[in-house]
Amino acid sequence: MLRVIDADVAHRRPRYAIEIFMGDYIDRGPDTRATLDILVERSRRGNAVFLKGNHEAFLVRIFEDPSLFEDWIGVGGAQTLMSYGLAPPDLKRDEPATILRDLIRAMPTEHLEFLDNLRLSFTCGDFFFVHAGVRPGVPLAEQTERDLLWIRDEFLRSDQQFGKYIVHGHTPVRSAEFQANRVNIDTGAYATGNLTLMSIQGSRMLAV
Repeated sequence: MLRVIDADVAHRRPRYAIEIFMGDYIDRGPDTRATLDILVERSRRGNAVFLKGNHEAFLVRIFEDPSLFEDWIGVGGAQTLMSYGLAPPDLKRDEPATILRDLIRAMPTEHLEFLDNLRLSFTCGDFFFVHAGVRPGVPLAEQTERDLLWIRDEFLRSDQQFGKYIVHGHTPVRSAEFQANRVNIDTGAYATGNLTLMSIQGSRMLAV
């Protein structure tokens, strides 16, 4: 997908291209470590915005509260551990705090800094980019981190105009779902192999 982006930019030659990544870079997939390596390298170009997803937020939370470790394993944490060379945990025998300390030691400093610097949202022109969505009735500037990273039904069922057009993911759909007030581009890549890219140029939006 990055090659597609680079080829498109080289062909169209926009005055300035901004790349926005929508979060959930870790867990479930086979190689979290390689994914973060690629994104850290991409960040050095200076024209990319990396949003936080609920999976990144959850990892930070279990570093602070190891009692949530088993919940993290249930949403793909074991794959993240293995990508850093750690064995799949034995939940009946292994101490979560010890495993998490080993994980922090195994993670390159660049990865930890990358995760620490993820943004909750990004606004550009008429568009508001966010991982999960926004809470209806609350101004965009006053949204909580929990809603931005976790909200589903209240947002998805709303036909409210939010002041900006919302670009989001978090809730997998079969193909990019365009609505009057939002577009969902999460096509469940970890399960389907289908990663969706959306290009916004002027008033034109195209999802592939």
